[in-house]
Amino acid sequence: MKVLNLRKDKKEIARIINRPPFEESALKAVSDIVKRVREEGDSALIDFVHRYDSPNVRSLGVSEEEVERAYDKAPKRFLSAVRRAKRNIENFHRACLKNIRETFLRFPNGTKLASLIRPIERVGIYIPGGKAIYPSTLLMTAIPAQVAGVGEIIICSPAQRDGEIHPLILATAKELGLRKIYRVGGAQAISAMAFGTETIPKVDKIVGPGGAMVASAKREVFGYVSIESIAGPSEVLILADETANPRFIASDLLAQAEHDPLAWSVLVTTSPTLVEEVEKEMDAILPTLGRIEIIKSSLDQRGYSVIADSLNEAIEFVNDFAPEHLEIMAQNAEEFLPKIKHAGAIFLGDFSPTAIGDYIAGPSHTLPTGRTARFFSPLSVEDFLKRISLISYTYPQLRRDARSAARIAKEEGLSAHALSILLRLEELQNEKS
Repeated sequence: MKVLNLRKDKKEIARIINRPPFEESALKAVSDIVKRVREEGDSALIDFVHRYDSPNVRSLGVSEEEVERAYDKAPKRFLSAVRRAKRNIENFHRACLKNIRETFLRFPNGTKLASLIRPIERVGIYIPGGKAIYPSTLLMTAIPAQVAGVGEIIICSPAQRDGEIHPLILATAKELGLRKIYRVGGAQAISAMAFGTETIPKVDKIVGPGGAMVASAKREVFGYVSIESIAGPSEVLILADETANPRFIASDLLAQAEHDPLAWSVLVTTSPTLVEEVEKEMDAILPTLGRIEIIKSSLDQRGYSVIADSLNEAIEFVNDFAPEHLEIMAQNAEEFLPKIKHAGAIFLGDFSPTAIGDYIAGPSHTLPTGRTARFFSPLSVEDFLKRISLISYTYPQLRRDARSAARIAKEEGLSAHALSILLRLEELQNEKS
């Protein structure tokens, strides 16, 4: 990991802070894929699946028999862990749902104004494959949708080289009662869900993380469907003082680097001694891990220890960085919370590693990356709900507001708008006279 000084290495610090929200290199290739799948349907989809996922895919849909076989072979301890995670995630999002209310205003003259809440009808969930398998992502995306009352959920996930989706993803889908599963990955999956094909139904919203191709495809189809965000490489920022446990910090930085060579693993602290201790712990732990080459590549490219002169400076860096995951390991860590303006998720104290949030804590691990925590929120039950405004005027209320509304319409040059309001007054006045 590179060691930077917050005051002295301003150019490098600015580069880290102003990192792109996602990789743009895939945009051209993705545009062609999206266009072909939209126009040609299954024929283009199968072509891309064979080219990019696996030539051994025989059918796009996964049968219930295949899901049952995968479920029967899944380790019992894995299924038990999935059930515990499911329970925690459901409980959290049900609690969130209780705080989401419709708003009704009723006037004495009978006028009603309201904000009504309805679930999205059909949601598509993308589950990445490739370097790792992510049944946890299925839990963290599907369960909030189910709690919200989404009518239909479909899953797209790339096949492995043998042409099959990993059995633990299928077993997790069975635990959640999800049946519509398709062996499709990458930009072609996003396009298929956005526009529909002969096999894959068109959805109203697409959620779930992915690589550069998936992120670019979500950007391309946004507007035809809703998306939760455009995810870039995963990132953790650890804010620590001299009292922090260097072994805990080291393990969390290595866990982040394990994701991907492009993942960000950053420590900011006022203690140069802590930086040295963390480096020693990382060197000791690394040989015991799998995926060593990925971890090394990630830390070489995007691993940083940033030394600040004060905790206030360190917090300012945190807010500028706006991390996906923020860990705070310091004395009186909770006192830092009011000063944190931008983060996807905050992990407070020594016993709240990012990984516990990845799998089981309850809030979704689908979080904003690449500084988008400044304006995006974590995936939640709210992402699967939409509001409908209700306006029910009575004559007394219309009479009160009509001329002001018509005056604004006329100033905008929209005479038909003004007429549609005023003629109602005239009609009713004529009836009364």
